[in-house]
This record gives sequence, C-alpha cells and structure tokens, in this order.
Amino acid sequence: MRSTLYLKFLIVYIVFGFLGIFMVAIVGTSFFDQTIQTKTSTELYREANMIASDYLPHYFSKEIDNKETSLMLRGMSRQLSASVWFFDRKGELILSSTQDGLALPPNEMADFDPAEIGSKRYIIGTYHDLFDQEVMTVISPVIYGYTPQGYLLIHKSMASINTLRNQLMKSLYIVVAIIYALSFLILLGFNFIVYLPLRKITEAATQYASGNLSHVIPVTTEDEIGYLSASLNTMSSKLKDMEEYQSKFIANVSHDIRSPLTSIKGYVQAIEDGTIPPEMQDKYLKIILFETERLTDLTRDLLTLSDYDKRKLLLNNELFDIHEVIKHVASSFEGTCKEKKVSIDLIFATKYLEVYADKSKIQQVLYNLMDNAIKFSHHNSIVTIETTERGDKVSVSVKDDGVGIPRNELNKIWDRFYKSDVSRGKDKKGTGLGLSIVKDALKAHGENIYVVSTENVGTEFTFSLPKKKQG
Repeated sequence: MRSTLYLKFLIVYIVFGFLGIFMVAIVGTSFFDQTIQTKTSTELYREANMIASDYLPHYFSKEIDNKETSLMLRGMSRQLSASVWFFDRKGELILSSTQDGLALPPNEMADFDPAEIGSKRYIIGTYHDLFDQEVMTVISPVIYGYTPQGYLLIHKSMASINTLRNQLMKSLYIVVAIIYALSFLILLGFNFIVYLPLRKITEAATQYASGNLSHVIPVTTEDEIGYLSASLNTMSSKLKDMEEYQSKFIANVSHDIRSPLTSIKGYVQAIEDGTIPPEMQDKYLKIILFETERLTDLTRDLLTLSDYDKRKLLLNNELFDIHEVIKHVASSFEGTCKEKKVSIDLIFATKYLEVYADKSKIQQVLYNLMDNAIKFSHHNSIVTIETTERGDKVSVSVKDDGVGIPRNELNKIWDRFYKSDVSRGKDKKGTGLGLSIVKDALKAHGENIYVVSTENVGTEFTFSLPKKKQG
C-alpha cells in the first residue's frame, strides 16, 4: 500500500496542481482578455460618443474655438490615457492630443473610411500602420446639421490593457497557489484519516494470515474505518476462539478414541498371548464389546455434528404425531428402565398432537434427552415426559428426579465433549456430545431448548416445536 495507494493520491495531487495552473493560464488569459477588452472598449466608446454628440458639434457651429476644443481633447486624453484625434469628414486633421509613447497623427488620412469598424465598437491593430504597437481604436461621428461633419478617434495602447490583464492574472495565480497549498491539507487528512488506518488494517490482515490472531487493531473512530477495524478485531477473536476450540476438540476426540482402542488392544493381546485364561475370556470380551460400542457411538455422534457444522443439513419436515414418536422412543429404553427400576410417565395434552418437523431428528433429540434422564436418575425413580399446547407451538419437557446439574455448570452442558464431575462418575459410555446434538438439531428447526436443574432434586429440559408449516 505504501507504494501504490498513497503514491496514486500524491500523483493525483501533483497532476491536479499542474492541470489547475494550465487551465488558469489558458482559460484565465482568454477570459480576462475578452473581459478587459469589452470593458475598455465600452468605456472608450461611451466617452467618444458623449464628446462627439455633446461638445464637438459646437465646434462646427463656431460656439467654441480651437483653444477650447484642444483643451477639452487634452483633458479627455489624460482621463482615458489614450490619444484623441479629431478629423473632418474628408480625413484632414483638425485637432489632436497624443498620449506619450504613441505616434503623432498625420495631417491628412489617405483613404479615410470611418465605416471600417463595421458593426463592432472597436478594432485592434496598428491602425493603417500609423502605430508601431497594437492599439484599440474607436471611432464616433460628430453630427452637425443632421450630417457627419467630422469624426473623433480614440487610440488606447494595448500594452496598458495587457498590463492590467497581467496584474489580474498574477492575482489569480496567487489565489490558485493558495488554494493548491490549502488542498495539501486534504492530502494530509487522507494520510491520517484513511491511509494510516488502512495500513494498520493491512498489517493486521498480514498478522492474521501468518497465524497471529492475538494482534489487535486500535479503534479510535466511529466511522467506516473504525467499524471495519472493530469487525476485524471481532473476526480475529472468533478465529482465535475457534482455533482454541478446534485444538480442544481434536484433543478430546483423540482421547476418547485412544482410550477404548488402548483397552481393546490390551485385552486382545492378553487373550492372544494367553495372559487371560480361557475361563476369563468371556468377561473381557464383553469389555471389548463395550468399548467397541463406545467407538461406534462416538463416530455416529461426530458424523451427526459434522452435518450440523456444514450447515448443509436438509430437514425433511413433515406433519407427524409427536405422541407416537415419544412412545416409540420410550419403549426403546424398556430394558434399561427394568434394570434400574426407573419408570417413564407420559403426560400428553391430547390423544393426538401433530407437529411440523424432521421426524428422525426429533427422535434423536428425544432419545438423547431420555437417555440422559434415565442415566442420571436414582433407582426406583420416575422420568416424566409431558406435552403442552401453547398457541401455534407444542412444548415438550423431559424431567427426572436425579442428581441434577451444579449451577456453575448449566451453561457448559451444551459444549461438545463437556462432562460434569457427576457425569464422569456415572456416564462411562457417554461421548459428551449428546446435548450438543440436541441443541444443534433444534436450532436447525429454528427452536430453542431450556434447562432447569437443582442438585439432588432433578433436571427438566423443555423445547418447542411448531404445529404447522411456518410462513
């Protein structure tokens, strides 16, 4: 970024300066030339017309003499800083007043044509090569007796006009230079407001790419740059948590796979080399079978969670009787309940109660919840499964009178591979993934699950399902 973005803005700034000066030189010069010439010619033409119509006709009527007329022309020449010539209609000079630096008038103008200006008010040039420099010339007729008796010519040096233009251009250049200098503040603002924060963000991205997720971008503003920085900080924090979770996840999976495999390998080798006598082999084969079932359950649960993590799980939603599913799942625990002398009490809101969900996923939810409830129930206790209608939802609760969950562990029971101290003592076969699967399955349905538990009193899990298709 140091050699690209900032350099691009610097180049744009420099090009902007050159283009500004170029445009001022071309457009400004042309504009001022046109403006000054128009204003000067208007002023000269107005003065010429005023003198030619108000005073000079008196010269032909003999009301004023040469002296008075000459005095008037000299005053006019000084006022306009121009040469003033007074010719009769034949082109013969009557009187004149010449500005310093300009040529004297001829006594007679050969081929004098007062109409040469045409529709314009002025002409620019050397006026019949009488001047050695460019002048602006205006001509005004002197009317007496309804006919032109003479003509008043005013010649103003273009050098003085150009001097005024150059002064104005100099002022304009100064203004442009000041604006250009002030615009440097924009470049500085870009540097501090945009470029430097972007460099920090780029540096952070480089750190994240190299694996340093602890890098934090300082957030000092509340604009889009600040929002982007905060978002990247949040992203790095979540990636760091995910990395830690992944490491912990892999460690837990490795432990839960290695432990039964170690047992299986040890017992098989002991049977093979005769360490375990034949009469004891049946006992250890049952242990091997138990550990194999643990591996099977772990593999199945991991595959299930993998489907949820990919977020590509397609729910096969349908209308079905939730009571029929509860009965079917409850019947699968008949052997376990007899062995532990735990009874299952079903309390249904109605005889039939249909819900709209993925039947197989809800069976899995109920199986995991009932399995936990029976596993952590005391002998000769009751597990209660109850349904309730609540508007367009059906509430299902699974309640036991077991050991309960410590208050400080309630928020952790949804974590994968998490087992409470009580669970570690009682749940030898559990993978620690059952409740994670339950929560993810209900989340995929857009539903939540809640838990209420008291130690040595019992635990109740409650979740909801829609009665019909939503939307």
